[in-house]
Amino acid sequence: MKQGTMKILFFVLKTKLLKNGEAPILMRITINGQYEETRIQRSVPLKLWNAAKGCSKGKDRASNELNSYLSELATRALEKYKELILEQAISTPSLILKRVFGKDTEMRTLLGTIRQEIKEMEKVVNIDYAPVTINRYKNVLKKLENSIPTFYDKEDITFHELTPEFIKAFDLHLKTEVGLCRNTIVRYMKCFKKITNMALAKGWMKKDAFYGYKMEQDETDPVFLTYDELQTVMNKEFTIPRLVLVRDIFIFACFTGLAFADVSTLKKEDLVQDNNGDWWIRKGRIKLMHRHKASSICNIPLLPVPLAILKKYENNPVCIKKGCCLPVPCNQKMNSYLKEIADFCGIKKNITTHAGRHTFGTTITLANNVPLQDVSVMLGHASTRMTQHYARVMNASLKKSMLNVKKRLTQ
Repeated sequence: MKQGTMKILFFVLKTKLLKNGEAPILMRITINGQYEETRIQRSVPLKLWNAAKGCSKGKDRASNELNSYLSELATRALEKYKELILEQAISTPSLILKRVFGKDTEMRTLLGTIRQEIKEMEKVVNIDYAPVTINRYKNVLKKLENSIPTFYDKEDITFHELTPEFIKAFDLHLKTEVGLCRNTIVRYMKCFKKITNMALAKGWMKKDAFYGYKMEQDETDPVFLTYDELQTVMNKEFTIPRLVLVRDIFIFACFTGLAFADVSTLKKEDLVQDNNGDWWIRKGRIKLMHRHKASSICNIPLLPVPLAILKKYENNPVCIKKGCCLPVPCNQKMNSYLKEIADFCGIKKNITTHAGRHTFGTTITLANNVPLQDVSVMLGHASTRMTQHYARVMNASLKKSMLNVKKRLTQ
């Protein structure tokens, strides 16, 4: 049997009979003179084997079933060979045999690979991956599960079937049907691209489906509290314990610049005392990439406010049990309770846990003439280019304030 330069041959091992007296059957694939063979886990009585035709010459039911199986294997091999041609991949006898017998299919489909990656991430949650990162991959998976059947008319696709056209269609789906903003779409697409980059590196796809796709984000102004707003939150009396806790953790973030993942994983060993007796936070940032953590380190001098908060919770049962410095609720609860706190304080901003980090980068540091380079080090930024975003916001805030002054002076 031939498909181009490929030949398929079934033969038996006459010299290595099985215990039942039958000869094991092998399948050989030959391409351009190179061949590979494997046992197909079937056998036949020697007297019934037709070497010329590569099949059983018996007329009984067992012989018919065997011949049907051999025909099925041959057909499957031809299909796999055609697939490799369409994929513009190098066809080898070994690769075709692996695909025929299912040894080359593990994690080769898009959705199957993402599901497997999520399982691997969950094994090292809070070590190599933050929960929010894993949830983002789960969201990407869910959106792809909805999009692929519409675009491809099948439940899953191989990486070779992934095209730039689908990438554009998926982007449009997230924008028009799901209703995501541009920056959220980009975050999802970055997760998606990490999966395809892995597939490219492992040879599961030959062309980058993201080629030409631009991950351009809209420039946004980070939400932060002004000095007066920060004082309002700090001085507000709360009678509900959960709001007191969330307010304390948020204020701690405002005075240290730590992101939620860093606050929730802060341990006593991250607190160091210098020669002058002053306390610092020296901690590797939980800035989670694909398969590894970034190595940026935060160096933050502890002011009296965060020191007092750490002292307040040092004997908290949750902290003692988990070995952490603060009993931080999950990010979802934190954000929900922060909205309540903002309402109680009359603050009309969408306050989230990350607003604490933004407040540190603006109101606490840059607004008090702390050099940009120093702020960058404390925030654990890889470069001052990332910190300049806060400076731009401060300039815009200052301009707005001066316009208000101008209006008052001209009245």
